[in-house]
Amino acid sequence: MSPRDPFESEHVFPDEKPSKTQLKKQSHELQDLGEALVELPADRLAALPAEESLIEAIREYKRTRTHEGRRRQMQYIGKLMRHTDPAPLREAVAALRLPRAHETLALHQAELWRDQLIADDEALTRWMAEHPDTDTQQLRSLIRAARKEAVGSPEQRHGRSYRELFQLIKQALK
Repeated sequence: MSPRDPFESEHVFPDEKPSKTQLKKQSHELQDLGEALVELPADRLAALPAEESLIEAIREYKRTRTHEGRRRQMQYIGKLMRHTDPAPLREAVAALRLPRAHETLALHQAELWRDQLIADDEALTRWMAEHPDTDTQQLRSLIRAARKEAVGSPEQRHGRSYRELFQLIKQALK
């Protein structure tokens, strides 16, 4: 065996067992996954590709009310997860979170468009090029009113027109 180069990756030597740090990292990742699994609704939990003992442990966690009881039950869930394949469990959690991520992205896009439309007339040209089916007159009216509100007093910066413009954009982006 050649001397070990300190700049080489730790994964170069497959015959070595994982370090204590790597084992701890894997354990923490499984615990995080376990915490995400206990947040799953009952119908998704029943459909998980996992052993019945793990699913029952998660159900027991949900029934437990004391802090110490939950902590110990989470440790037990982590212990059970060491003997299961985490990949399908991660996919189940990701599938639950994915629709939320899409909704959040859509809201951010609508907010960005609203701010651009209020700030710049060129944004209206870009909007109409991308969304020609939008009611131009209503859009111009809402932009004009939102600009007037923005100039007004600080407590009325985001008034009715500002919110209506957001709703119009959100509907058009769907």
